[in-house]
Amino acid sequence: MSEAATKTRITSVGNVGVPTTDQDRALEFYVGKLGFEKRRDVTFGPGLRWVEVAPPEGTTTVALLPTPPGSPVGVDTAIRLLTADAEADNARLLANGVDTDPVLRFGEDVPPMFTFRDPDGNTLYVVES
Repeated sequence: MSEAATKTRITSVGNVGVPTTDQDRALEFYVGKLGFEKRRDVTFGPGLRWVEVAPPEGTTTVALLPTPPGSPVGVDTAIRLLTADAEADNARLLANGVDTDPVLRFGEDVPPMFTFRDPDGNTLYVVES
């Protein structure tokens, strides 16, 4: 198959989703504790709401998805957030009361990183870039 036949016109990742049981509580956490900006908060359809947050200079947003009853929350999102200083951000999040693990260091070829959990127990990662 030719390269032209396999390429799409996809240019970037727009957003990633995180399940939440309470969008207001999640929004307060991501904006108030992580320092993200609210980028979108709109209603669509009866009783449905679309909420997106992102780091101040980020281009990819995190959608705070309403989770239907019986659907899992408290998942490993596999989302990696980048920082210039993992140690400083870990300390800041701990001081803000975030459920945070210690910074891990695996050697000089692997950047320092740590995990934290949002109010629904979803795990996210912070990796020093």
